[in-house]
Amino acid sequence: MPQDRVPADFYEANQYATEASVGYLMRRVLLSLTQQTGKLLEPVGLTSAQWAPMFKMHEGKATTVAELARVLQMDPGATTRLLDRLEAKGLCRRVRSDQDRRVVNLELTPEGTEVAGHIPVALSEVMNAHLAGFSRDEWQTLKSYLQRMIDNGEGIHDGC
Repeated sequence: MPQDRVPADFYEANQYATEASVGYLMRRVLLSLTQQTGKLLEPVGLTSAQWAPMFKMHEGKATTVAELARVLQMDPGATTRLLDRLEAKGLCRRVRSDQDRRVVNLELTPEGTEVAGHIPVALSEVMNAHLAGFSRDEWQTLKSYLQRMIDNGEGIHDGC
């Protein structure tokens, strides 16, 4: 945690209520975002589990199986099974690297690129729906608060 920030004392173990936890509320928001995005992408053949890896490949943030597993924080075996399903749908392919045979590169097929183009549209719609009633300033403030929590979390040393 940054040295200028003292840990808060908002929660106490003897009065901890899950439903009032910021973490629980963030998890519920994330689950809702994921489910609603999945519903919008069902017509193009993507499940809730499939749109995130497709989007990471589309953005160029995961060009190998190992990178995809890392950015999705998934077990490599689960990532392989997910890619098996996407490949069976004709949305992506795995290509062994010419430079290093241990590396498996990922490519979207032309159909995969077309399908992946629907993802930012769905994400924008879902995010805007969840942010209904927020002003632009509130939206910016919320993002800054969440980033501060991320920064604080990254600064926590083992053992808190």
